[in-house]
Amino acid sequence: MEGARNHGAGRARLPTRRRVLRGVAAVGVSCFAGAAYAFGVEPHFRLERVSYRVALPGWRGPPMRIAALADLHACEPWMPASRVRGIVAHANALKPDLVVLLGDYVSSLHRFGETDVPPAEWGAALAGLAAPLGVHAVLGNHDYWERPGPAPVRAALRAAGARLYENQAVELAHQGQKFWLAGTGSLWAQPLGRGRFAGTNNLGAALRQVTSEAPLVLLAHEPDQFVATPERVGLTLSGHTHGGQVRLPGVGAPFVPSEYGQRYIYGHVAEGRRQLVVSGGLGCSGLPVRFGVPPEITLIEVVAEA
Repeated sequence: MEGARNHGAGRARLPTRRRVLRGVAAVGVSCFAGAAYAFGVEPHFRLERVSYRVALPGWRGPPMRIAALADLHACEPWMPASRVRGIVAHANALKPDLVVLLGDYVSSLHRFGETDVPPAEWGAALAGLAAPLGVHAVLGNHDYWERPGPAPVRAALRAAGARLYENQAVELAHQGQKFWLAGTGSLWAQPLGRGRFAGTNNLGAALRQVTSEAPLVLLAHEPDQFVATPERVGLTLSGHTHGGQVRLPGVGAPFVPSEYGQRYIYGHVAEGRRQLVVSGGLGCSGLPVRFGVPPEITLIEVVAEA
């Protein structure tokens, strides 16, 4: 009898119809709530500051704060000019020494009733950015893909007071510490089909303009460019991946626009003495959805090596 009682106590209870329906309903509610959050809350109302402290080889001056804005993808209703102005106000409140814009200012959403924000409008919003060392920008792949090409984006950035880098470098100084800031064109500027692209990036041309051994910071929209970056470039700042844009618990990002998968998807990466920071960005691409990767202003504090 004892053995029979133990056997009976250990037997799994078959779920009743009511329990099954409750479980299905709970899953349905969770999925609906998650979708509502991903489409209606995180892209619209979340904005975080994500900070990194980076020891830059050759840096001997006081810390320098860099505010990075990536992947606006300006469009109505997801990223209107009013939201861009709010992001600018938050960035200015961080009191950065330098502001960098990492590309993809225009939208790629044209399947859900969205409308593009004209470059003159989002450019006027970006004109409010302020930093002692100025505002510096590169183009992203979507800025080349949109008709009529990158010319309106270039004009909007220049009207906003941003210095645009297309395979160029300039020497700057922060409280006596000289450093180089370089920027390249997009690695994915021209789609060739079957997942292949032709780029406008030419890091060699930018580095030929560097005429001293001062530390060097590179702006490169796609983090895949980091693979070919020499040790002379101490820090690369990138966007493009949106941190995956959707990151599921226990799964991660189902899609990463990179040849290297998760390797350069997000955050601070160090390979030898070369360092990379990939911003999670601000807007949406493909689908007007973010989940687990809230829009962010990325703040990088450059410090001396210990």
